[in-house]
Amino acid sequence: MLDEPRSGRLTAWGNALIAGLVSPDEAALRIAGEDASHRVAGLPGESGPVGLTLALGRLRALGAKGLRVALPIAGHPLGLSGPPEFNAQALEAGEAVIGTGVALGLVPEVCAVGPEGDQHIEVVWHCLAVREAPPADVPSLSEAERELAEALREATEVLSRLNVAGAGPVAQAALEAYRARAERGREVLAPGYPPRAIRVLELAQRVGALIGIAYAAGGDGQEHGGAVSASEMAARAEALRPVERTSRRAQVAAYNAYVEEWERGGS
Repeated sequence: MLDEPRSGRLTAWGNALIAGLVSPDEAALRIAGEDASHRVAGLPGESGPVGLTLALGRLRALGAKGLRVALPIAGHPLGLSGPPEFNAQALEAGEAVIGTGVALGLVPEVCAVGPEGDQHIEVVWHCLAVREAPPADVPSLSEAERELAEALREATEVLSRLNVAGAGPVAQAALEAYRARAERGREVLAPGYPPRAIRVLELAQRVGALIGIAYAAGGDGQEHGGAVSASEMAARAEALRPVERTSRRAQVAAYNAYVEEWERGGS
């Protein structure tokens, strides 16, 4: 929950490129992040994988007006619109990007390449046909903001009740990772996004950090009342599941805010 999804980076900076707010090279650099390479396979008119710069330009030429994120898990097809073949691949990856104005979607395949201790990450986005339909279970920004405020209270209460607010070195590392990201949080979304989208994404990441701390404490089980039994860990997961769902929905709403505004005629 602490790491920005690759689909989020592709959506945010792809939208900025489509809007003409950043250059193709800057968009490609921001999307790749710390990964060694990103390529797109299966684009119409291309016989093999191509780089991000060419791929984003091709999507725009094919009619893409914007990009959306999907963050599905089993039982919750968040952001998906079909068909089943695309949904299945997106569910396996845990994320996807879906075009608006063009019936195409992208699903990442992530590979670690190189010898142990000196590996780098290569990503291939598989371009597939999607159904042009409203995405599943995505709230508006205003709805997401209201839901997150309650989710943050719930997550804090769960941590307090389970006595894991400061549990273990893994949990502390998760908290420090969140704090470091929060300090540069406004770099997460690309130009063109409304301020509310930035607020919602930052709050969703904060909720996600708390969830990560709770799960990490359940894993180390060493300090401050960390859960050690299977039943305790199951109870913790059950308590946190609705909070985690709210956080994921809010992330999708934030990344999709560009398209939401475009569809309302606001961009």
